[in-house]
Amino acid sequence: MVFGGLALAGTLTLAQAAPVSFQVPLTGAQQVPPVQTPGSGSADLTYDPSTRVVTWNVSFSGLPSQATMAHFHGPAPAGKNAGVSQKGKMEMTSSISGQATLSPEDAKMFEAGDMYINVHTKNNPNGEIRGQVVPPKSN
Repeated sequence: MVFGGLALAGTLTLAQAAPVSFQVPLTGAQQVPPVQTPGSGSADLTYDPSTRVVTWNVSFSGLPSQATMAHFHGPAPAGKNAGVSQKGKMEMTSSISGQATLSPEDAKMFEAGDMYINVHTKNNPNGEIRGQVVPPKSN
């Protein structure tokens, strides 16, 4: 998938921008199909487009069963599912921190908003809470 956005006079694309930090909410409503759960979470992400390095701190609470896996999936827009894209080393207790250098292909997906974070549990092995990764656009 090609990263959409051409540089216009006076406008920066994400690829030309400084590192960005943003938060991604994780909810059962974002799962496909949606999951009714009291669990929720958030991911604090920092992304440096010049090095393709992403760092994360994912926290969650209220899950009715043990978390079993957590990782980035893509490519998939909101409302669609995809395979695992960035496995990272995510432990199964809150909070999860890590860092990875994205491949050029994964960086394009990340920058286009076509990755999501998924926390899987014993009761919901396909995922219990999810959050679409949508980096802020630079201007």
